[in-house]
Amino acid sequence: MKHQLLAVSAVICLVSSCQAIAEEKIQVPSMQEVVSTCKTPTSPESRSYCIGYVTATYDTYLVTRRPKMAKPFICIKQPAPSRDQVISELISWSEKHPEFDSQPATGNVLRFFAERFPCGKK
Repeated sequence: MKHQLLAVSAVICLVSSCQAIAEEKIQVPSMQEVVSTCKTPTSPESRSYCIGYVTATYDTYLVTRRPKMAKPFICIKQPAPSRDQVISELISWSEKHPEFDSQPATGNVLRFFAERFPCGKK
């Protein structure tokens, strides 16, 4: 009986913890927040965050796009520019587009990539 009561208590605790986690709002960084971090890479952490965020955004584009259903809109030719060059260009692009500052960064990083690395006609 004690084991059943303990198991039920554990399940209730787990369910209530999961519910609290599900109700937690995930903070989505704005374009301004990401670019601000990228502008001042004063620490290895901020540099890593900047490069990681931009790289993860592009990698997510690559693994989620459906080439049979939609043509690619970002084509980075090899040899690709350096990470530092891309980050520098992203910062410059963002400064020219302050209208995107308060919007989620991911969509605007993709917008930058699409403008900077458009797919040519084949």
